[in-house]
Amino acid sequence: MYKIVKKEKLAEDIDRFYIKAPLIARKVKAGQFVIIRINEDGERIPLTIAGYNRSNGIISIVSMKVGKTTALLSSLKEGDSILDVVGPLGNASEIENFGRVICVGGGVGVAPIFPIARELKKTGNYIISIIGARSKDLLILKEEMEDTSDELYICSDDGSIGYHGFVSDFLKEYLEKNLTGNAYKRKDKRITRIIAIGPALMMASVAGVTRPFNIKTIVSLNSIMVDGTGMCGACRVEVGGKTKFVCVNGPEFDGHQVNFGLLLSRQKIYCDQEKECMDIYEHKCRLDK
Repeated sequence: MYKIVKKEKLAEDIDRFYIKAPLIARKVKAGQFVIIRINEDGERIPLTIAGYNRSNGIISIVSMKVGKTTALLSSLKEGDSILDVVGPLGNASEIENFGRVICVGGGVGVAPIFPIARELKKTGNYIISIIGARSKDLLILKEEMEDTSDELYICSDDGSIGYHGFVSDFLKEYLEKNLTGNAYKRKDKRITRIIAIGPALMMASVAGVTRPFNIKTIVSLNSIMVDGTGMCGACRVEVGGKTKFVCVNGPEFDGHQVNFGLLLSRQKIYCDQEKECMDIYEHKCRLDK
């Protein structure tokens, strides 16, 4: 059992959990994830590790309530326990001094982009962060991203905070302003790498924006996953025309090589079952009240 030592509400339906997991905290690196199972009857779901403290053995995860399992997770309180927390899984982010790096986080994707940006900053990179959400009320980790970024830009779909539009739209304008004409000749303005984490559509849009500029773009894929060790094949994706498994080959891949059309279609496979399961869970909750 893994005890929840602290719980924070970051936004509507978005929570951050601090979990006592000393063995995971000792080994984890930015970009890796865990698979949790809340109870014996629960399904296993992957969640990227949003923070870790090696000295006190605590890791943090951020979850948005969208289905039965995340709704059940959201119902847990400080002092409750999670049955299984397996990790760290997947490959760590590539951390070295690249130069000027843009970190793009959309929605809950801001949570996993934060530790990556922090480690890249420690390694000497100049960090430009672009984070966004549907509205001001759903924006998370603004202060944390401010602390670890040399430049921070905020976007919202409805214009309630920062730039009115998607993070990919702002990124396109930023690159066009800084990487064309005389600006491109300045070495101090050149972007060496872009890392994007968020919904698949957002990451696909970012990869589309960066392709004409020929900037290496890394995305962290969020495919359906079961065991997390490469045995079940549920998380398979197509990268560069070849089949890869997100759990053992990723979760990070070259965004210009990912077949996002296939990824998006596979993400929809169990939508009907997920809705049915959520309806049953909500009905049971109403009866319990």
